[in-house]
Amino acid sequence: MVTRVTRLRHIPGIGVDKVGDAADAAHDPQLLRLENLDTDIRPPAVALAATRCAIDDDDANSYLPFHGSARLRAAVAAHVGRIAGRAYDPDTEVVNAAGGLNGVLDVLLATVEPGREVVIADPIYAGLVNRIRLAGGVPRHVPCRPSAAGWHTDPDELAAAVGPNTAAVLVMAPAMPTGALLDGSHWDALARAVAAHDCWVIHDAAMERIRFDGKGPDHPAAHPGLAHRTVTCGSAAKELRMIGWRVGWVVGPAELMADVKLVGLSNVVCPVGIAQEAVAAALSAPDADADVAAATAIWQGRCERILDRLADYPCIRPHGGWSLLIDTVAMGLPPEVAAERLFRLGRVAATPMNGWGPAGDTYLRLVFANEPVERLDDLRTRFVAAFG
Repeated sequence: MVTRVTRLRHIPGIGVDKVGDAADAAHDPQLLRLENLDTDIRPPAVALAATRCAIDDDDANSYLPFHGSARLRAAVAAHVGRIAGRAYDPDTEVVNAAGGLNGVLDVLLATVEPGREVVIADPIYAGLVNRIRLAGGVPRHVPCRPSAAGWHTDPDELAAAVGPNTAAVLVMAPAMPTGALLDGSHWDALARAVAAHDCWVIHDAAMERIRFDGKGPDHPAAHPGLAHRTVTCGSAAKELRMIGWRVGWVVGPAELMADVKLVGLSNVVCPVGIAQEAVAAALSAPDADADVAAATAIWQGRCERILDRLADYPCIRPHGGWSLLIDTVAMGLPPEVAAERLFRLGRVAATPMNGWGPAGDTYLRLVFANEPVERLDDLRTRFVAAFG
């Protein structure tokens, strides 16, 4: 008999895989795919061209360098440095990973002793919570509260969650799945707290430019009190739509990056060789910000279409990202029951948020990154078929 190891005892799945498998198995072109963080918006043309060239480049068919090519590390250092408003050394302060979440896990393994706490939002992506637990950490959730205007985390509550047993604060803005933002008031509060307790800020930057307010990213490393304590984990998957390339990065102080590099060497070893030049090209392109802004405008339009079609349902407006949540408990249904009825009666695939933080058991997630607005027009009809 197989006995489950203790490190997996409190790690459930993420739910998305089950709904996605069911949707794939249905082979139904009329099924709306609102369950998974895919997108139909093509990657930057420069990235596609660089990928085609890399297939014939023998240097790209290599493990080396283990922490990412020099060109990719330089592009990442320039990209993160421009947003954070500071310079990073690509040789000592950048390590590339096989995707953003691989980078997050590497950082957690390099910073979190077993039993130490990691402060994180609630609700939040189950994959982040699971990685905290996999590293031996204890999630310390801070409420992100819904209102008619969207989601909000109280800066003082965020700071108060940091204590003597805190190893790190893991922040993401826009957050997944809420689309919540953080700003200078949160960084002011955090700066005092992390200085008092000598802990790290891990910034998941996967969606930081996908904002619906027209503003640029608000990076914690731009705050003078957090610059030397912030570790940035980024990814090509969301902003650049390069999901299948599996390239991410970690940027932070050199003394920590040495340990992050060691964890990476002991884990997946290196990022994907034939993908690195494509990501470097996409990050460095002169029109990189305009490219992300154009994609964001499309995603925002889809989000608005869903909010319009479901105006009679308890949807919470996101401030960015790829998804929005519906309070199905307010409709009298647990999210897993709502998801089943919506799939069976409305032909909509959506993911219940069970396991996505304590508050997740209240919500159903709709992803608006992968269905064009025309396919979303009859969403209310589908909801009525499922819920009456």
